[in-house]
Amino acid sequence: MSTCHWCHVMERESFEDEEVARLLNDHFVAIKVDREERPDIDHIYMTVCQAMTGQGGWPLTIIMTPEQKPFLAGTYFPKRARWGRKGMIEILEEIRDRWQDSRDKIMNTGISITEYLQSLGNKEEKELGWDTLEEAFKQHLSSFDPHYGGFGDAPKFPTPHHLTFLLRYGKERKNKKALEMVTRTLDAMANGGIYDHIGFGFARYSVDEMWLVPHFEKMLYDNALLAYAYLEAYQVTGVERYASIVSEIFTYVERTMTSPEGGFYSAEDADSEGIEGKFYVWTPEEILEVLGEVEGEWFCKYYNVTPQGNFEGMNIINRIHPNITDVRYRPYVDEKTGIEIDPVKLAELRNKLYLAREKRVHPHKDDKILTGWNGLMIVALAKAAKVLQEPKYAHMAERNLDFLHKHLLREDGRLLARYRDGEAAFLGYLDDYAYLTWGLLELYEATFKPEYLEEAIRFSEEMIRLFWDEERGGLFFTGHDAERLIIRSKEIYDGATPSGNSVAALNLLRLAKITARNDFLDKGEAILRHFSVQVAQYPFAYTQLLHALLFMLQETKEILFTGPRGADGIPEIGRMLQQVYLPEAVLIYHDENESTRMEQIAPYIGHQKSMDGKPTLYICQNYACRKPTTDYQEAIKSLE
Repeated sequence: MSTCHWCHVMERESFEDEEVARLLNDHFVAIKVDREERPDIDHIYMTVCQAMTGQGGWPLTIIMTPEQKPFLAGTYFPKRARWGRKGMIEILEEIRDRWQDSRDKIMNTGISITEYLQSLGNKEEKELGWDTLEEAFKQHLSSFDPHYGGFGDAPKFPTPHHLTFLLRYGKERKNKKALEMVTRTLDAMANGGIYDHIGFGFARYSVDEMWLVPHFEKMLYDNALLAYAYLEAYQVTGVERYASIVSEIFTYVERTMTSPEGGFYSAEDADSEGIEGKFYVWTPEEILEVLGEVEGEWFCKYYNVTPQGNFEGMNIINRIHPNITDVRYRPYVDEKTGIEIDPVKLAELRNKLYLAREKRVHPHKDDKILTGWNGLMIVALAKAAKVLQEPKYAHMAERNLDFLHKHLLREDGRLLARYRDGEAAFLGYLDDYAYLTWGLLELYEATFKPEYLEEAIRFSEEMIRLFWDEERGGLFFTGHDAERLIIRSKEIYDGATPSGNSVAALNLLRLAKITARNDFLDKGEAILRHFSVQVAQYPFAYTQLLHALLFMLQETKEILFTGPRGADGIPEIGRMLQQVYLPEAVLIYHDENESTRMEQIAPYIGHQKSMDGKPTLYICQNYACRKPTTDYQEAIKSLE
């Protein structure tokens, strides 16, 4: 994990230290694993760490037998004992001595832990229903911070699937409190230091409850998932600022995180010049030097920049406690100087600081290109192309998909997980298939090109073939063709990223509605059944899976419009449908000039023709269809 701050600390203290290296090389076989290249290994041994220590995190340190059986686990260890933590030197010396004197005890510990891992798994099932969704809402409400938004205490993570679940739940149950929790959180994050007000994009998490001080690293997946959440909030509320945040996120991705060929890089480090956050923080003097005294003083006041600072004597730019009216809503005129600031002027000032900041030493960039995380960015870009009606974002998504096809799809159709420096490696994991399929479904609704549906179907079929557990149900994290580890795990926890099982469940249910294929429906429902017991115990931890549960329980809609592509009215129908918040619906376009292709995907649409040569809208719900209509504008308004 090349952008992890404490990983770098441990690297400097221990792994680049000759004394530690000598001890390791004389008595151990040291293996360094990139958790983003090998999440299968990371998932297993993180489970070990959580079971043995009660907590997890990175850097993750595991000591195991030659048979891969772990017997010691921990996160950060200093070189020598301090702060109540054992030191790496002491740990290695103790293990060296115990391996010589009491090896059987170590081996038995490793065997016991491995047997525990192998015993994990669901053997029971429980009916999941509206009561599960109600309990999830209550758990969100009880942990919600009414002052600064978000859930729980510091540190605070964005976890966008909490927010998108609440939007769906709030719409279905007409619950205003659910929407309030979403908007409070999105507003607070956008005002906080977790958002980069100069260069855009969100940092990974905030170390405090106000979203002021971030852990400065930026992850591709956070920015993709947050863009998606802001887009859905924009659909629901119409608040223009949410659309602006999305546009800024994609500005950051395009100019900082995109390879020349169109792939998206993984992350940016928290540190530069060995100091966390140094690239991002400011003094008032630095700002005045760039903007001049008058505009600089206004900017400092607007963004809470002070001589004493708010982070180790420096300033993280933020709008948490505004003392000047937000100029995005009302231009500001300073009585003393007569200076007037409006949104255009504010953007100009921010850009001047951005250009000045670009001259600093940049944080390290993790230039790995990961299939799954790129899939999530395709999801967000395609969603933005729909909601904001901005073709540029569809083009970025399609260019990225072309990159994945060229570099991360083997000739036999097998996805690979990672590309870097001209090399693709590692068999794709469940998340790669699930996230990319989600992106294809969103891209279909952004472009109504049937090839994206065809590919979503093909990847879903391949996913089931490679990952499905025929004995118990659910999807393994690794394919049956992958390297054999001590266990073959299944992931369902929706943490910083949603689990592959959660995303796959909703993908399959959506595809079942589009294609009328019962095999997809059966598999989607089976995922929900397989994980039902643990989800029912604490649904807050599985909010992406709750998207699928809600979709299954709702009276979902199939909305189809038909007529030749480009005919009068067809583009307008597409635009209107794309902009409405319809998480309970699938959108289907039947181009009557290409009937054969879509009818192979969804045979039933052969009966749904345009009427009187006019574009025609079909709306079906709860296994019944309304009368088709050519008065599509009124019909779409009724959906809102």
